[in-house]
Amino acid sequence: MRVGMTLVASLWLALLTGCDSPEPAVGESVSTFENYQETGDLSALRTRGYIRLLAPKFDEPSGLPRDGIPSADYQAQAEDFVRSLDLEPRWVYADDFNELAELINAGSADIIVTNYTVTETRKKTLAFSTPINSVQEKLVLPAALADKPLSEMESLTISVPEGTAYQETAEKLAKRHEHISVEVMDSKLSDEELVEAVESGELAATIVDSNMLDVLLDNQGATSAVVAGPVVNRKRRIAWAVRKDNTELLDQMNQYITSERVMTSVDQPELRDWTAIKKKGVLRVITSNNPASYFMWRGELMGFDYELIKHFAKQHNLRVSVKVKDSPSAMFDALQAGEGDVIAASMTRTPEREQQGWMFSERYLEINEQLIGRVDDAPMDSLDDLTGRSVAVSPDSAFYETLQSLREGGLKFDIVAVDGITTEQLIDAVAHGVYDLTMADSHLAEMESTYRDDVAVLYQFDPAKDIAWAMRPEQAALKEQLDKYIARNYRGLFYNVTYNRYFKEKKTIASHEQYRISAGKDISPFDALVKDESLKYGLDWRLITSQMYQESRFNPKARSFAGAQGLLQVMPRTGRQFGYSNLTNPEIGVAAGLAYMDWLEQRFPARLDLAEKLYFTLAAYNAGHGHVEDARRLAEQLGKDPDKWFGNVEQAMLLLSKPQYARKARYGYVRGSEPVNYVRQIKNRYLGYVEALGESS
Repeated sequence: MRVGMTLVASLWLALLTGCDSPEPAVGESVSTFENYQETGDLSALRTRGYIRLLAPKFDEPSGLPRDGIPSADYQAQAEDFVRSLDLEPRWVYADDFNELAELINAGSADIIVTNYTVTETRKKTLAFSTPINSVQEKLVLPAALADKPLSEMESLTISVPEGTAYQETAEKLAKRHEHISVEVMDSKLSDEELVEAVESGELAATIVDSNMLDVLLDNQGATSAVVAGPVVNRKRRIAWAVRKDNTELLDQMNQYITSERVMTSVDQPELRDWTAIKKKGVLRVITSNNPASYFMWRGELMGFDYELIKHFAKQHNLRVSVKVKDSPSAMFDALQAGEGDVIAASMTRTPEREQQGWMFSERYLEINEQLIGRVDDAPMDSLDDLTGRSVAVSPDSAFYETLQSLREGGLKFDIVAVDGITTEQLIDAVAHGVYDLTMADSHLAEMESTYRDDVAVLYQFDPAKDIAWAMRPEQAALKEQLDKYIARNYRGLFYNVTYNRYFKEKKTIASHEQYRISAGKDISPFDALVKDESLKYGLDWRLITSQMYQESRFNPKARSFAGAQGLLQVMPRTGRQFGYSNLTNPEIGVAAGLAYMDWLEQRFPARLDLAEKLYFTLAAYNAGHGHVEDARRLAEQLGKDPDKWFGNVEQAMLLLSKPQYARKARYGYVRGSEPVNYVRQIKNRYLGYVEALGESS
């Protein structure tokens, strides 16, 4: 048989094993480091310092894309995931695709990263992540059989590699059709080699992923002797796989995959001014996660800067989309790249920033910079008392500019530049003696003083400085609108009430601090329960917790006017259909809600992107699957994308509350604003959780 190794594959083998190295036996593996046996979960892998990623030695040697994502991209995603855990990725290569599960369970590697299909057989020995892709399988046939129905074909032998998902599909076809038989072949054969063998006549037929097949046939041109036959498997999920008892690692994988897909599903970067913002109906705000600007409190998005900009947006019928960055330079970079329209993050307007070309609104807050020391430190009568001291600040902050100016003026003290740390963290470090002094804006220092008594303001700088919203220099129309808002509202009723709530009212500030979501804190009283149940369905527990807050505000006894019950507000009839009753019991209510979510998810096409499928599933949970399908059909009729929620199907959903559209819909009228707001609020809260807890928590 001619089906042999390609030249590219041969060269890759030489690079991996060395020209004179013996070929490993079946079941063995080669690695780029000194391997070891380890079958522990994530805590054990942390002591090793590595996560070992396993792939077949000849993983798509031609580098052709699979649904737009080549194997190299799968591998890059996996490496990024490992590094997000502060561990190092190491690669292990299996000689035989059929041995991947055996090598994982033997402890020779930790995660299978390849075009690995979730099958019932594999699920018996492995645990699978949230899908990273979904594909279809097609029959590959000689051109002479083009357009001929499968049922009308004469005796047909389908040749497939051993141990692959293709083998399972072929064997199912053979059970349904007496004229079909299956030939099991070498498991090392690639899709490219299988297609070449059908083209040459060495094989009668085979099975290949449809997206891979499209690329292979495009490369062969119109004169190809092989064609794509019917779809024989409409739903194949590609996922990463781990040992079944590696639940902690699996949970982290699901969190990473989901958050990455949701984050990348938002609008692409775009440099916009007021006209484009109004047209899109969304104001994209860049901010920072801190108690003054933006934070998650229980299930609500809060912050002085956030509430002001949201109030502005509401007056112009805009919704707010938030992009969180951890430093001023990162925020300005995001603004320059078009990731957002405005920075609202207690940003100080400084001459240096204006000289760099940034444009600022009129001030909406006036602050003084202050020196912060321990409570037993003596107040400073003048800046001369700073001589011989050291002040720790971020080199990216306006404080750094102030301190540099003082040193240039002749004051002798040390500036300790500390990267990647917030003012809040620096104040805490000063309180614990890690640093001598730090600096803070007066409104933030005032907030800190309401719930801690171990630091004090030692000196206040004059004159006061302006806090303003930052924009690109070409956004004059947006600046005009923001300035008008500030002129109308600065020191007005809404402004004063909001300011007092964040900076004056001690009980409110203390409550914000106690329940503010941050790394190491629980989101809800039910985190452990939701984590365990979410793992069964490959879902990110933070997304389900966001949905839970939306449904019940974490009250397991909650009941709606329609009769829905429990943490996830499941209707009793729906619960019974999945075998659950007593829905106000937290364990039962969560289990029933997730079972229903999974059932709904299965109703949508496998081709949908993970994030889009999540949005459709959430909408169906709120409004019903039938209404979502009506909206998808209407979106297509309107020339919009029926496979995308935001800006497409959500707009069609809103129209289904209008008689002229509702009477033509299969499932009739629906109050479309409810699922639209439901999905949007859960997504925003989920991203808030991700930002507050870290991308993998």
